[in-house]
Amino acid sequence: MPIDDVSALRSQRSALQFFFDFSSPYSYIASEWIEAVAARHGRHVQWQAMLLGVTFQAAELKPPVAYPLKREYVLRDFERSAHFAGLPYRQPEKFPIPTQNAARVFWWLNDSVDGARAVAWARAGLRAYFTRGVPLNDAAALRELASEQGLDADAAEAAWSDERWKQRLKQANEEALARGVFGAPFFIVDGEPFWGNDRQAQIERWLASGPFTRL
Repeated sequence: MPIDDVSALRSQRSALQFFFDFSSPYSYIASEWIEAVAARHGRHVQWQAMLLGVTFQAAELKPPVAYPLKREYVLRDFERSAHFAGLPYRQPEKFPIPTQNAARVFWWLNDSVDGARAVAWARAGLRAYFTRGVPLNDAAALRELASEQGLDADAAEAAWSDERWKQRLKQANEEALARGVFGAPFFIVDGEPFWGNDRQAQIERWLASGPFTRL
């Protein structure tokens, strides 16, 4: 195998793929621990903004809160799970909301500005929505959040309105589906899929000792 191919394989193996949606409470919680988990095992994280609505449509599902029997439980579990993780949480008044504009800004930053700025934006957006109730679907609120994060609000709005970044998000959604992603947060570690914030312990063990699915 050529040296370049070996390097690419090692790089791919070292990366933890983290698929998230800005309107996912469990993505918010997972976003606060995934980097530390990766760092403990000498790995890095590749953040992948996506839209849960696309995966729900592909899987012929609805958001959990759309089912009357589940709604009160999941709303309770969002807050309980955040507090269990030691995180602040405030259930947004409007939930869920469309988050394509925030996701487009993520891909704009990731692909043409700086990956670290994209991750910072993702964290800021998740925290803003789930601790302050900032409506990420509102253009004025999103512009204000961009300014808070040191971004040019006009440039951010231009990005989320640009066909290039609309197509980039569409591509990210399609790639997620092609890789079997059907929810968020969703992780792919060394080719192994893990779904949900509650997979942290399994991811930790996988990183520490390798595959354990066929003991």
